[in-house]
Amino acid sequence: MMRINLLPHREEKRKARRHQFWALSGMVTVLAGLIWFLGYTIINGRITAQMERNDFLSAEISSLDKEIAEIKKLKQQTDAFLARKRVIEALQANRTETIHLFNELSKRMPDGVYLKALKQTGPKLALTGMAQSNARITALMDALEASTLLESPTLVLSTSEVVGGRRLNAFSVEIQITNQTLDNADSKEKAGKKK
Repeated sequence: MMRINLLPHREEKRKARRHQFWALSGMVTVLAGLIWFLGYTIINGRITAQMERNDFLSAEISSLDKEIAEIKKLKQQTDAFLARKRVIEALQANRTETIHLFNELSKRMPDGVYLKALKQTGPKLALTGMAQSNARITALMDALEASTLLESPTLVLSTSEVVGGRRLNAFSVEIQITNQTLDNADSKEKAGKKK
């Protein structure tokens, strides 16, 4: 019988398997390194892109904050201009009020009544003066009551005084001023005359 020695053949197969194992291990290591590098590159790219977006958003937010501050400043200026405009319009509307008031007082003042002082506090008017008698003060109160620009006359004080050897009655009257234009006053006066 013939004897065959298989030991060298087995030894060669073992060497081939070891060589194959190390080659496969090297390829797996290279593949793992490649996968890691690819993942690292992708993640870093995404982080960089997100950082760029964040920087862009921060720049836009600061730009919008500046615009909002400018808008607030413009709004404050607009409010200040509107307040000035309202004051000017109020002054324009009331500039003839004093003229109408003095005109109305001169029309309503009866004979024998003299004014010493006139003081306006808001819509309230205080008249201080002298009259020849209490009847003249009553006539003044009635005339003021009939006025379209004045309302609610109230006699505050009436005293008797001797001035220059003559006996006179000092008085103080408070009246409310109505905010009416000349057209309204004229139309009411004409309506009163027709009646």
